[in-house]
Amino acid sequence: MKIPIIDLTDEVRLLGDEINQAISRVLQSGHFILGEQGRAFEEEAARYLGCKHAIGLNSGTDALVIALRALRIGPGDEVIVPSFTFYATAEAVELVGATPVFADISPDTFNVEPARVEACITSSTKAIIPVHLYGHASKMEPLLQIAKQYNLAIVEDTAQAFGGEYRGKKLGTFGQFGCFSFYPTKNLGAYGDAGMLTTDDDQLAELACKLRTHGSLIPYENERTGYNSRLDELQAAILRVKLAYVEQWNELRREVAASYTRLLRDVEDIVTPRVAGYAKHVYHQYTIRVRDGKRDNLHQELRQKGIGSMLYYPTPVHQLPVYSGHPMPSLPVTERMSGEVLSLPIWPHITLEKQQEVVSVLLSSLGKG
Repeated sequence: MKIPIIDLTDEVRLLGDEINQAISRVLQSGHFILGEQGRAFEEEAARYLGCKHAIGLNSGTDALVIALRALRIGPGDEVIVPSFTFYATAEAVELVGATPVFADISPDTFNVEPARVEACITSSTKAIIPVHLYGHASKMEPLLQIAKQYNLAIVEDTAQAFGGEYRGKKLGTFGQFGCFSFYPTKNLGAYGDAGMLTTDDDQLAELACKLRTHGSLIPYENERTGYNSRLDELQAAILRVKLAYVEQWNELRREVAASYTRLLRDVEDIVTPRVAGYAKHVYHQYTIRVRDGKRDNLHQELRQKGIGSMLYYPTPVHQLPVYSGHPMPSLPVTERMSGEVLSLPIWPHITLEKQQEVVSVLLSSLGKG
């Protein structure tokens, strides 16, 4: 790709010396699991987000699973999730033996619509998992009101929204748990798999810490069946370096997004991202909507001309093969968005010249160049 969907070499070039020094300190320490770097990263991440506990794990998927397990959600329970998301959101519900129930989304933010969530509630519902998709906050106040009214837990899927905000408060700090992924392409990314849980509840935090280490805080005193899901010291050290830059880099992402929106402002076939007044978007993805059935051809033409773009997500979760034979919910907005969305190249240090080239190729492919 002449211009990939994301280029991590810029950050490696900028932070290479700091990261190499951090890695060297871990290697020299001889301590690689649950050590000083992990503890320091958890403290620093909790302070940045404004929560009481941050618990390092080995993936965002494990964060979702452990959150649900800590809330004692399992067989016979239902959890309301969007279908317009990566499969891991629903997969985590399946992995604890519960049933995902799919709610429709808003076409403006791509996030789950509170009214649609409430319509899905039954006597078996135990939790809601709002996904802050592409880095834009879900409507947390109405979701919290619904959760309180029906005595439900909220587990925030914040995999794409580290540093994002809802009414000035960091995402991942509203529900019983916030779940984060540090997959390398995320706004705060490790150089391998990594994840984190956040909570303000001391008991839930203790239980989550047990679950990440085979159900035990004390060696050989296992209290329950758990997981091997620990954030290793090398990834923690790398994340500590990058955490110091995440606020600055999120601001650069907003500037990149503003440039794209300005360049695409008058293109009638394109709907640029909308940001609700309550949200501070961090643009994990810059996702446009391509109308009139032109998305798939545009995606292919961009690829042919060396421009990276991605379809997040071309198939709604409820239509994936894993759910074939299951009753099919009616999710008209989700299904329409899955046929229109297209994510353009974005990272904090992409140049305006590269953005202009992306847009030039896009317009040419639409017959408007």
